[in-house]
Amino acid sequence: MSQTTSIDLLFSGLSEDEQTILDQADRFGREQMFPLAARMDNEEWWPTEVFKKIGETGYFGIPVPEAHGGAGMDLFTSGLVLQAFSRWNHALALSWVAHENLCLYNIFRNANDEQRQRYLPGLCSGNLIGALGLTEPGAGSDALGSMATTATPDGDDYLLNGRKIYITNGPVADVLLVYAKTDKQLGARGISAFIVEKDMPGFSVAQKLVKMGFRGSQTGELVFDNCRVPARNLIGGFNEGVKVVMSGLDLERAMISPICLGIAERALELSLDYARTRHQFGKPISDFQMVRAKLADMYVWVESMRLFTYQALRASNQLEIGGGGRGSIHKITAASVMFTAETMNKVLNEAVQIHGGTGYIWESEINRLYRAIKLLEIGAGTTEVRKIIISEEMLRS
Repeated sequence: MSQTTSIDLLFSGLSEDEQTILDQADRFGREQMFPLAARMDNEEWWPTEVFKKIGETGYFGIPVPEAHGGAGMDLFTSGLVLQAFSRWNHALALSWVAHENLCLYNIFRNANDEQRQRYLPGLCSGNLIGALGLTEPGAGSDALGSMATTATPDGDDYLLNGRKIYITNGPVADVLLVYAKTDKQLGARGISAFIVEKDMPGFSVAQKLVKMGFRGSQTGELVFDNCRVPARNLIGGFNEGVKVVMSGLDLERAMISPICLGIAERALELSLDYARTRHQFGKPISDFQMVRAKLADMYVWVESMRLFTYQALRASNQLEIGGGGRGSIHKITAASVMFTAETMNKVLNEAVQIHGGTGYIWESEINRLYRAIKLLEIGAGTTEVRKIIISEEMLRS
């Protein structure tokens, strides 16, 4: 290892083993995921075989024990993989994390042994695609208080009725973790979580939504019309869904930051390459001080994102089952995604400026990255909600 490499590694805070994991995932993303990116963006196309290939390579169930088909590692490692994937195909990385973190890992953390045995092997292998159903047409930032989807006991089943919208992987999912009101009188405390399979009667995909960014990552509206779900698919206990939601949201926020970091890293790399090769006034634009100033700013922003992302992920490794939704971890994960999403916006703004007219063209890679950034200031609680969380936890302490 060269002295420069050693200093960079020390500054990143990664161990040599962690850097190796990041490098291996980067190689997989570059070789297997990047070639799919342009078509996914152009056609809103979904590569049907890619999840099985990811599963065969061992990149699903990273923090899940090997006994359930996982890799037996931790959330931090999962974040490194997501960072690498996001450099090369951020749309597929979004689908990956919706499956890996929002569905698979949530089921592992909250399910009983029988439920784990039924669903985790297929999700870890990539033979099943997972999704999470929380947001509704009338329930976004107030996802719990305004939830209208209900689950009513009916013999040995529950009947689910309602709609979910903006659901990543919804149109292609085999298994969905869905939240519904089981006691309206209790408000947000009367919510339960259910594992729903796509073939259960009464479930349907109303529409696949066409997006500005992250195109190809399938997003849809789901309908539950007397959807019959066996009572054994209740997960985490009756009226205990709020614990599942809040713990999952903290982990989700921690896992959005690596997406921001990966996109920003790729934008900086593209900008450096473009600045070296684009000539104006008889010399490369990298010779101009204003372009160099932009590159320097981008470097500082990316490295700041890296440190915040890694520290939040390491803190999230300690989140106990049923924990979250309060305290320091609630504040830290909200701060992490707020900072990285807003900083990524600055990085991409300068990247497009460096690319000039090329950056404004839809087919360019930097344009594809730029169209993605706004989602990450909205998903898993908007920037405004994140500020509320941070300030409330600061004032409570």
